[in-house]
This record gives sequence, C-alpha cells and structure tokens, in this order.
Amino acid sequence: MLAPGFWEDPAHSHILKERSVLENQKNTSFRLKSQWEDLVVLAEMVEEEGDMSLLTEVREGIQKLRDDLKRFELTHILSEPHDASNAIVTIHAGAGGTEAQDWAEMLMRMYLRWVERRGFHAQILDQMPGDEAGIKGVTFLVEGEYAYGYLKSEAGVHRLVRISPFDASGRRHTSFASVFVAPELDENIDIEINEKDLRIDTYRASGAGGQHVNKTSSAVRITHLPTNIVVQCQNERSQHKNKAIAMKMLMARLYEREMARKEAEKQKIHGDKKEIAWGSQIRSYTLQPYQLAKDHRTGLEIGNVQAVLDGELDPFIEAYLKQKAQQSTK
Repeated sequence: MLAPGFWEDPAHSHILKERSVLENQKNTSFRLKSQWEDLVVLAEMVEEEGDMSLLTEVREGIQKLRDDLKRFELTHILSEPHDASNAIVTIHAGAGGTEAQDWAEMLMRMYLRWVERRGFHAQILDQMPGDEAGIKGVTFLVEGEYAYGYLKSEAGVHRLVRISPFDASGRRHTSFASVFVAPELDENIDIEINEKDLRIDTYRASGAGGQHVNKTSSAVRITHLPTNIVVQCQNERSQHKNKAIAMKMLMARLYEREMARKEAEKQKIHGDKKEIAWGSQIRSYTLQPYQLAKDHRTGLEIGNVQAVLDGELDPFIEAYLKQKAQQSTK
C-alpha cells in the first residue's frame, strides 16, 4: 500500500502546475483574440474591395477559430491536478486470440491517428506482437498539452463487433480490448516504493524487425507485488534507461490506482451507485450488421465508425468531459 503522504509536497507541485496552466490559457486567449481581429480585417477587405479570392480564407479561418474556441473551452473543464500532463496509454488485447489482438492494434492505430490530428507526439515504450496478427499489448507515451486530461476519458474496455477477417466462414465476432491511461508524473511528485515490493526481470527485447531485436537482455519487466501491477519497457537499448522508464510507468499506475480508490470512496460516501468507468465497458464499435460507434456512458452515437477508427475521437472526448463537469457541479 502507498503511504498516506505518498507524494512530496503536493500543494507546492499543484501551485506550480496551476500557474503554468493559467499562463498557457492567457497566451491562448491572446492568440484567439488575434485570430479574430485578423478575420475581421480580411472580411472588411472582401466587403470593401470585393476581393472574393479572400472569401475562402475567411471561411476556413472562421472554422479554425471555432475549433480552437471549442478546445479552449474544454481546458477550463480540465482542472484536475494532472489534466495538463502527458499521458501514458496501455492497451491489452482481451481473450480471443488473433481476433482480439488485431482489435488491440486497431485501437493503437486509432489513438496514434488522434495524436497526429492533435499535433501531439507519441513514443512507443513497449509493444508485444500478436501470435499471428495484431498485438497482445502496447504502452506508449503521448506528449502534448492536456494529453492526459483528454485521454483519461478513453480508459476502460472497448468492444468490437464485425465479420472476422480471420474466419473463413465469414461469421460475426465480438472482440474486447482494455485501455488504461495514467498521467506522466513530473519530478515534483515522489511516490514511495519499497524495493522489497518489486520483482525486476530482464529479457531480450523482441519485435517484428531485426533492428528492434536486442542480443542482450536489455528489456525490463517490473512487478509490484502488493498490487500485482506489471509494467515493462524495451524501447531503449540500454537496460538502465528501460528500467528508469518502467519505474516511471509504475509510479504513474500507482498514482492513478490511488486516485481511483479515493474516487470510489467518494462515490460510496455520496451514495452514488454508478459503476466507475475504469474497468468497465465504455464503448462499442459495430461494423456488422450495421455501422455504429456508441459510448455507453454518455449515450453519444456516431454512424461513421471508420472516421472514429481513423482518429476522430473529439466528439466522444468532449461529451464525456462535459458530462463529468455537469456531474461535479451537482
């Protein structure tokens, strides 16, 4: 178990984070104001000079400003201590062999496409290929402002219904994969971990390509015995670097576990019997016999499933965050 004061001076850390967030919000507000003023000038040029070549630029600018304003609005909802942090995302294939492993890889692609759309950066920390196709699991770091605040809405079990490309009979299959999201903790937070509670194993890194396979045991797997949390990293060729990254992943998992425990206690105190979404099925993606992506927490449905799988996740993320904000004000 974690000690009651399992991070160092959280108030000071939170103040520094809050200051950084407020400064970013101030800069963003100035940038949005400048965008609006530029659009007004362009619109006046179209009206006064009849320069219709600028009309398309004005329309595109208005759409971009709307999108930026929507994102800026969400940053006011993202007010929890680590919402502005980078995110560590882990995907595990559920039972079902190749079918589930292919689904896990589809989810990885979906999130990496979302990262690309956002202008964020992703770094794969660990990946275990599937037996025939797909992946058994993957962990990657998403670097970007409010990455954790956005992606925490994706934690839970994701369900896929489709005609299996691996079934010669063309039968419909249901596959599951779990997604776990934790914040990348900054250096101001120090979680106490007893070395006696850790089992550290080293092994040779593996991958699909020859350049990714190490001849030395540089990959590191760490098991936290009291909680049975397992993290591993084989991204770096240095065992020391892989261990450092794995420890950072473990601290993030332990922190998020503690936050989930406190949230569960709060729900119990307030008599809220709703299940916390961290381990439950949150979304279904149906490709057959009809096309529909449905979030079971917010009720939001999108018919263009392929667009969702290509990374258009913002409607789901925004609906979840707004629902959480409304619940917290009640």
